[in-house]
Amino acid sequence: MTKLEIAIWSFPVLLLLIALRMPIGLAMLTIGIAGSALVNGSWIAVLSQLKSVPYDTFSNYSLGIIPLFLLMGQFATHGGLSKALFEAAESWLGHRKGGVAMAAVGACGGFGAVCGSSLATAATMAQVALPELRRFGYSGALSTGALAAGGTLGILIPPSVVLVIYALLAEQNIAKLFVAAVIPGILAAAGYMLAISVYVRLKPDSAGTRDPASYGERFAALWRIWPVLLVFLLVVGGIYGGFFTPTEGAAFGAAGTGLIALVNGGLTRAKLITSLVQTASASAMIFFIVLGAAVFNTFLAFAQLPQEAVEWVTSQGFAPYSVLVAILVLYLVLGCFMDSLSMILLTVPIFFPIVTELDFGMSPEAFGLWFGILVLIVVEVGLITPPVGMNLFVINSMAQDVPMTRTYAGAVPFLVSDILRVFVLVLFPSITLWLVGL
Repeated sequence: MTKLEIAIWSFPVLLLLIALRMPIGLAMLTIGIAGSALVNGSWIAVLSQLKSVPYDTFSNYSLGIIPLFLLMGQFATHGGLSKALFEAAESWLGHRKGGVAMAAVGACGGFGAVCGSSLATAATMAQVALPELRRFGYSGALSTGALAAGGTLGILIPPSVVLVIYALLAEQNIAKLFVAAVIPGILAAAGYMLAISVYVRLKPDSAGTRDPASYGERFAALWRIWPVLLVFLLVVGGIYGGFFTPTEGAAFGAAGTGLIALVNGGLTRAKLITSLVQTASASAMIFFIVLGAAVFNTFLAFAQLPQEAVEWVTSQGFAPYSVLVAILVLYLVLGCFMDSLSMILLTVPIFFPIVTELDFGMSPEAFGLWFGILVLIVVEVGLITPPVGMNLFVINSMAQDVPMTRTYAGAVPFLVSDILRVFVLVLFPSITLWLVGL
């Protein structure tokens, strides 16, 4: 086989290893090493690669953002911010038809502002919201579907771990990407709430009712969530205002969230140790996937697959938006089999050079920001796409009385909302870029 054929065949082999339950990081590392040896004809280049690639990958200062954002999410969980967010949202929305489910989505959005992980957002908010949803007679499908969809806001509303990885791979400005994600994130939350509103009107027996809270209770609950707003403004506002770098902003955010948790009495010594251990464990998992992707992408570079793909697409004369739509659809398909981080690490080094050679009528920086948000959204959709949407499994494992098929059914309205949102953002890039332009 030629070098290019070896690179092309590596993808079905990778999917086969994933289907056989090999960890994605190990699968990419194994194929990257074997592929490099085949392409170069010897193990000398592979040994040289293993000597340099890990250092080149992990010496990137910006990667320090990831464990700091994960630690911030741990502190937010133990500090009681998740419960405060849900109580505030429930006091304002709970009395409406489907309002408790809407409150769960709104609380997920708020928690996403201090936690860069979708799975962590989904799992944390489920602990708080599921008992309330059950208490007020919400169906298992609507409860689990709403929480799984709401959890995706954890990687869309900044700060976002996946957005940081995209920024490093595509060499984009992290601060501007965070700002560009704000309006699509708000649209996502609003779209999910609209989907709930439509769902409960089509299926009135899927949601119970809750008595309205007094305005005194509402404003008291609202006052208890000021730390979330403070941390969000400190991190995103400080980064975009130029007061500190993204890594420094993540450090300030982790310190601030930890201080809030300590003041609230939620950060005991035992919970501090637990937070540090869980952050280290999650960071190690992410960094191993990053290493596997770096070795795999080095193999693809040896085989010249990205360059060949760029030349082939540009020579075919495809319309730019046709290529973009094909890439987004492929992401939706991959989302049925892979997690969001793996998809980003595996595909951006191949797809980004292709789309940057096409003319979308905007500057390279604007296109990089717009494409990054689109990719983030379709990756987010993959988290709730059957049969293996990660958020669906996380939520269903916490609601063991709900059959998996009901969770799948509950996710459908939110998938429709997501696809419509992608369609709008593709047609109107200015929605994504407007806030950055300010």
